[in-house]
Amino acid sequence: MQMNKLRELRQQKQFSVKADLSRKELSKRTGVSTSMIESIEIGRRNPGIKTLIALADYFDVSIDYLVGRSDVR
Repeated sequence: MQMNKLRELRQQKQFSVKADLSRKELSKRTGVSTSMIESIEIGRRNPGIKTLIALADYFDVSIDYLVGRSDVR
């Protein structure tokens, strides 16, 4: 997975809603643990399908976009 995509989406969402979207807040909203989000963003771990679905649904993007297989959101 392209780790920069998750970080980029989280930061874009933060600026678009003018609210804090920390890793902790994203965790609360998606059910993905804070440590998993951090691990994905820094490239330590690859997410499983349930994590990918939760993140893609939250950001309203395709899984292909999230993992860097497509530029189409």
